[in-house]
Amino acid sequence: MACAGCGTGVEGKPSGCKSNGGCSTGGCNRLNVFDWLSNIPLGDSLAPFDIIEVSFNNGSRKDFFRNVTKQFFDKGEMVTVEGVSGFDVGTVSLTGELVKLQMKKRRAEDTPEVKKVLRRSTNDDLQRMNDNKSREKEALIKSRALARNLGLEMKLAEVEIQADGRKATFFYTADDRVDFRELIKVYASEFRAKVEMRQIGARQEAGKVGGIGSCGRELCCSTWLSDFKSVNTTAARYQNLSINQAKLSGQCGRLKCCLNYELDTYLDALKDFPDDADNIETAGGVAHLQKRDIFKSLMWYSYEGSNKQYPLTISRAKEIRLLNKQGIKPDDLKPVEVVTAKPKETDLGYADVVGLISLKSLEKTAQKRKQKDKDKQKQQRGGERGERGERPERGEPKQAQGQSQPRTDSPKAGQRPDNRQQGDRKPKPDNRQRQQGGGQPKQGREQQPRNEQQPPRPEQQQGQRQPAAPKQPGQQPAQPGQGGAPRQDRRPPRHKHRPPNPNKNNNPEKGQ
Repeated sequence: MACAGCGTGVEGKPSGCKSNGGCSTGGCNRLNVFDWLSNIPLGDSLAPFDIIEVSFNNGSRKDFFRNVTKQFFDKGEMVTVEGVSGFDVGTVSLTGELVKLQMKKRRAEDTPEVKKVLRRSTNDDLQRMNDNKSREKEALIKSRALARNLGLEMKLAEVEIQADGRKATFFYTADDRVDFRELIKVYASEFRAKVEMRQIGARQEAGKVGGIGSCGRELCCSTWLSDFKSVNTTAARYQNLSINQAKLSGQCGRLKCCLNYELDTYLDALKDFPDDADNIETAGGVAHLQKRDIFKSLMWYSYEGSNKQYPLTISRAKEIRLLNKQGIKPDDLKPVEVVTAKPKETDLGYADVVGLISLKSLEKTAQKRKQKDKDKQKQQRGGERGERGERPERGEPKQAQGQSQPRTDSPKAGQRPDNRQQGDRKPKPDNRQRQQGGGQPKQGREQQPRNEQQPPRPEQQQGQRQPAAPKQPGQQPAQPGQGGAPRQDRRPPRHKHRPPNPNKNNNPEKGQ
């Protein structure tokens, strides 16, 4: 299993143990064995075992090689070994006396035909291996397409190319026997290498592909499980599991291997339960066994036509069964009372006061912000109506902020002189007269009072506007306060029917 400090660092290398792929605990490689004899020295008369275990393709395949060079190899070291018509490069996974146990487990014999270790891997060997390993993904895609074109019912799981590129091994799964004689010829001409087809099972395929199980951990078949035992639904029945194919199946589509892990413990616990107590008789009828609760040592019974279940202890079930053999039917089952003890809630010393605390300072700040936004929106609406010449709504100021200017005693350039004395104000017109006159003053600018000392203009008496005199070249418009004529008031008279302006198309210039 992986050590606690193994984490992915730069370029995918482990950042915890700093061994960069050769973790001593076996966490960075698949199907590793912990060498618990590595720190125990051997006797002087004993020589170390001359066969070592080498793993290929990150632990996907392992094999044994004889160390004829008499060199001492550490775990995780890269070595170059004999291959098919060439050489291969692998990682040392196990050395010492434990190799004997591994060979016995895999039924490998110590014969002279065991392949040899050539040397420690050089930079040229590693570079050539990396170049050939980079072709495996492309070869897997291409090989699947070629097998589909030939119409073969097989699924290719993995392609492993030898370090020198002279051999390619294709791992596949198939339900029936496959005739791939023609396929081997196509593969040999396409990949320019010796082709080996190796059939594997669905569980071996899941171990090569890898993944995460329903327990949240990496698959057992891809980490430590090397031999696969048969699993059947009887193991699920002994553990009182529902026969649900979706829940009992793993990623390989077969029953989960972990169903056998605790099976022996359940079988030992079931020895205390009686085997002949499936049906017991009482005065109320025949009770049938529904389930066995191994953890609480209870047996649940129910009567025919009733859904209610009665828990009985093992001793009570044996007692009733013994009475039934004697022809006695007890009056009652005498079920036990099952109390589900709920965990007591610990008093943490505080109460839920959400919504009870009021922060007045924050509330006042929020109210001020809302009022400020409302005032700003009113000012913006008033300014827009002033530009369009509309009347302001009730409750809004007549002029927008920044549009009206304070009155001064001395007129400025571009303004009419105000001849009114302080205290003289124009009386407000009556609403009835305004409705009769029909004319309304323009909004958005300040109304200027009429000069009382000037005589009435003829255009106001006649109700028509006279055209202004044409502008002569070189003549400047008269400015107020500079000796020129005051600016005329062009406001329309207040009468109901306004006569048409004959000079509407002519645009006389203002200022004369």
